Amino acid sequence: MPLHVPPAPAPALRSVLAALGSPTAVHEAHTPALRAIQGPLTAELPLPVHVLDRLGLSNLAAGGRPPRTRLTGWRFLIRSGDRYVAAADTRLAPDGWVFSHFFEGPYVAATERALRQAESLTTGYQPRLLSVPELYMLTLWLHGAVGADAAAGLPAGEDLLVPLAPAPPGIAPYRPHPVSELLPVLTRRLTPLPAAAPPTLAAPAA
Repeated sequence: MPLHVPPAPAPALRSVLAALGSPTAVHEAHTPALRAIQGPLTAELPLPVHVLDRLGLSNLAAGGRPPRTRLTGWRFLIRSGDRYVAAADTRLAPDGWVFSHFFEGPYVAATERALRQAESLTTGYQPRLLSVPELYMLTLWLHGAVGADAAAGLPAGEDLLVPLAPAPPGIAPYRPHPVSELLPVLTRRLTPLPAAAPPTLAAPAA
C-alpha cells in the first residue's frame, strides 16, 4: 500500500531548492558525491524528523504514558537520475524553516531501503523519522494516522518503528517493531544501572 508522505512546509522546500541551486552551498557541503554530479538534482520524499531523548522516554518508564517527542527538522532525499545521492536537512529558525546542511552516508541508503520495504505493507502509514540520540539510533517511524499533522502526534502503540542501519548492537536493522514492543527495550537501555554500594571495610582485628 502506498505510503502517505506528508507535505513539507513550503519554506523548508524552498530553502533546500535554493541551496541545490547555489554552487557555493553544494561546493561547501561535506558530500563528495553531491559535488561530483553535473546533472539536475531534485529534493524528494520529505520526512519530518522527530527526536526521542531520555526525557521523552521518562514518561514511558514512569507509568506507561506515551513518550514525548519533538520535531527538530525536515529531511529531503536528494535524487540524481535514478538514485538518491545525499540528503538535506532543514531546521526551524526564528523566522521560519531554513536550510541546515547536506550530508551523505549510510543513513541515506538505509532510509531509501526502509521506505521501499514499507511500501509493501498492507496497511497505510505516514512515514516519519524518529531519532534516539543517546543510542545513536535512527528509525523510520510509520505512523498509523495517515492524515495527521506531521509536526505533531505521539508514537502510538500500534505504530511501527524500523531501525535503520547502522543500528545499535542487538537491534536488527530493517525489522519493523511495534512501538509497544521496541520502546520498552530502548527505555531499559537508557535507564542507568543502580550505583554500586561502596565496599564495606572489615573491622580491625582485636
